[in-house]
Amino acid sequence: MNPLNPLPVALTLGAIAFLMTVIWGGPFVEVLRRLRIGNRNRDDALPMNDLKVGTPTMGGILILVPVILITLGLNVVNLLHAQSARTGLSILLPLFILIGYGALGGIDDWIKLRNAGEGISARAKFIGQVTLAAVVALVMSLLRFSYANEIYLPIIGISIPLSPVLYVPLVVLLIVTYSNAVNLTDGLDGLAGTVTASAFAAYGIVAFLQGQIFLVQFCFIIVGACFAFLWYNAFPAQLIMGDTGALALGAALATVSLMTGQWLLLPVIAIVPTAELLSVVAQILYFRWTDGQRLLRRSPLHNHFRLGGWSETQVVQRFWLVGILSAMVGVALALIH
Repeated sequence: MNPLNPLPVALTLGAIAFLMTVIWGGPFVEVLRRLRIGNRNRDDALPMNDLKVGTPTMGGILILVPVILITLGLNVVNLLHAQSARTGLSILLPLFILIGYGALGGIDDWIKLRNAGEGISARAKFIGQVTLAAVVALVMSLLRFSYANEIYLPIIGISIPLSPVLYVPLVVLLIVTYSNAVNLTDGLDGLAGTVTASAFAAYGIVAFLQGQIFLVQFCFIIVGACFAFLWYNAFPAQLIMGDTGALALGAALATVSLMTGQWLLLPVIAIVPTAELLSVVAQILYFRWTDGQRLLRRSPLHNHFRLGGWSETQVVQRFWLVGILSAMVGVALALIH
């Protein structure tokens, strides 16, 4: 087979996912409106977010459905074929985490709709996240897929195998961390969708260079679905991603990074979600150390800039530019041997 074929196929699949999602997105938004599945602000939300009240939420379903259908449709034959069963099985890991975290986020979104913006308890959500991540960690540790179970050192260009004792908790930590990081990023119209699409595109290129054809396809199918979601999520949004999409995309992104062995580059490639998460941590710690003073005007980071005078579109566009450039840098670091 021509080695250049997998990438055009993956890009085509991304385009198909885009078209599928855009086509069914309109009726989906209308159904949500009729069912009155609209966003509700928390009591501590910014006053400027009042305009988003009533906007249909749980929009992550718009992304997850085509990704699940296309990925399963492409790989069902490979899963049944003896020679490629192991490779086909590897693609089920990011798909499993996408579905699992999507279901967890969906439950949280549904409860929020009926409980004045308050979802399931933080403890229950954390237990669910850890449990799902632990399943993936154990499978990856036992089956030892190519490039997984190791750490690649950028610039130095060497890979170091990791023992299950270190690898399993690392996988759980990374998946839980970035599911929450993307969830924190999902606060402005178009922000989470743009930065995660850029990150998945970057890891799609990395996976292509490694010859992980199934993973390349998975990444670009998500990119296409995210772009289609942005069709309805662009300011002013007709649809909000919600935890259904944000938790799932963040967890799947971390899983993809682990399967490429390039997870050290995740804070670079996904620099915006990383910064959003660190801004919350820094705000909490500074608040405690200074007896109530604030480091930022409001966390996560995008709220700091909103209160500083940037418009919503300015924040989204500038954050996306940073996200694209950081993804380019991440791919460049992955190419250094």
